[in-house]
Order: sequence, then C-alpha cells, then structure tokens
Amino acid sequence: MTRAQLGMSQPREDKMSLQAIKDLIPTLTHQERKELLNLLVDTFVETPDSRLRAGKKRSLRDLRGLGKEIWQGVDAQEYIDRQRDEWDHRS
Repeated sequence: MTRAQLGMSQPREDKMSLQAIKDLIPTLTHQERKELLNLLVDTFVETPDSRLRAGKKRSLRDLRGLGKEIWQGVDAQEYIDRQRDEWDHRS
C-alpha cells in the first residue's frame, strides 16, 4: 500500500488522522490489508539504524560484514606477507 492510496502525499508533510486511516481500512482489499499490516510491523522491527537513532548502544555484531567489499580479491596471506615486509624495512 502506498502513501498515495492512504491519501498522504509526502512523508511527514500531510498527516492523515488515525480515525481517517481506521475508516479507510474496511475499503481495502485483503491484499492491501496484508501490505498495511506488514508496513506497520516493519515500523516496530528494531534495526541497527533505528537503535542508533533511538540512542541505544550499537552492538559489535551490527558491524559484521561492514567493508567486506574492500577485501574482495585480496589474498589474506599475501596481504600479511606484504605488511610484514614493510615492517622489516622500517626497522
């Protein structure tokens, strides 16, 4: 279900009253009601970004996989060997 179907143009600009939304629900098809329900459930699902916005601490687990594209095609052992060579040359 889109905001336009609910009579809303832009997020947070034009607000529709809760009562108007309640009145609209019986006119929705079964599929539209399912989409509305999923939309509402999604607003309550906690994500790392929503926890951060709410001032909650971020878990290290939220960072898993962050930046993994940087290491695509890089052989770990070759990388370590290059780093060690650089350290040896600095000493």
